[in-house]
Amino acid sequence: MRCGGPRLWRSRGVEGLVRGFGWLWGAYAVSTYGTWVAFGAFPFLAVRVLGASAFEVALLDAVGLAVAAVVAFPLGPWVDHRAKRPVMIGTDAVRFLAMASVPAAYVLGVLSYGQLLVVSVVCGTANIAFTAASGAYLKYLVRGDLLLVANGRFEGTNWAATAVGPPLGGALIGMFGPVVTVLANAVSYLLSALGILRIREGDIAAPRDPAAGSRAAGLLDGWRFIRHDRVLWRLFLNSTLVGGLIMAASPVLAVLLLDTYHFPAWQYGLAFGIPALGGFVGARLSPRLVRRHGQHRIMAVSGWLRSLFPLGLAFVGPGLPGLLTVIVVEGLLIACMGVFNPIHATERLRRTPVDHAARVLSTWSVSGKLVQAALMVVWGVLATLTGPLAAIAVSGVLLLATPLLLPRRVHLSEPDPAPAVPAA
Repeated sequence: MRCGGPRLWRSRGVEGLVRGFGWLWGAYAVSTYGTWVAFGAFPFLAVRVLGASAFEVALLDAVGLAVAAVVAFPLGPWVDHRAKRPVMIGTDAVRFLAMASVPAAYVLGVLSYGQLLVVSVVCGTANIAFTAASGAYLKYLVRGDLLLVANGRFEGTNWAATAVGPPLGGALIGMFGPVVTVLANAVSYLLSALGILRIREGDIAAPRDPAAGSRAAGLLDGWRFIRHDRVLWRLFLNSTLVGGLIMAASPVLAVLLLDTYHFPAWQYGLAFGIPALGGFVGARLSPRLVRRHGQHRIMAVSGWLRSLFPLGLAFVGPGLPGLLTVIVVEGLLIACMGVFNPIHATERLRRTPVDHAARVLSTWSVSGKLVQAALMVVWGVLATLTGPLAAIAVSGVLLLATPLLLPRRVHLSEPDPAPAVPAA
């Protein structure tokens, strides 16, 4: 039984979400806005301050993802057996310290490419732990029939932050210099930790099995759980490849816009900020579309559409036409993602017992980041050999095949398993 006697929390007439969800959502919102205000800060610093090449920019993202994923490999089982709120607060503190070191080094004149790599690794590892803990806690905090609503709130917040953050970040860089957005991101993690501290609805931790093996074996349990659920397995393959191919082209696109076409910071932010409004609208419409047309149909349609639009980025040119092309293509892609992602996240949580949620989410995150890292390196080499536009085109063509991995028929989720014993 949950501790603390949670009161109902209301949002736009939706009842049944406990008050603690409001604080969890608020903590997510402030850190997400901070992250998107700092969007592109590391590539910007690498290209404009440190003179990094296209391959080095791709390597910056790839190494951060890969090393973080390896370091985080045993974190899933560890998080499962820990109360989730202290884990979230601790990882927020780690991310604050790591991010705050960048503006400090810049002011002292000692900022280096190596430091950006280290900060990427530290923050990437903390992100995996935070995501696993927050996902498991959301599963505990929100009853199953409201998970789609809750995930829609998170998804909508993410895209609203994506719309506001990059243009604001570009303006802040233009006025105050290239590290002010990194500092804002660091402060957002402190505010997130304060929000999580306000939650009063108790906590959850899975009991430790004395017969269990190593932490690595526990993470393999996450793999086995995903593999033996045919819907989860197909969702896992689809999301991993789609995310990998989209992220592989992201650093290449950054170099194309910042270095080849010399977009100013405000235009670069605008190119990724305005399209996010489509994601916000898609996330808000997702539960309504599912109620009207059914989960499988909406997942299939939005999953297919999101694979079509990235190919349009291969036609990006310089100047205003190029800027408009990025805005339109990214807007269509992100609108489809805004519809698809809450359905995907909800189905994943519904099919996962609460005492396995952290390790399943860690497995999902670690695997996705390793694939993204590998593909970023490959696309960095490809862009060096063929040029950015050709590399982006290859990614777009390969994405056309990914909907074949979507579940052919998503069955109604079974009732949620009994929750694990709450933490003391």
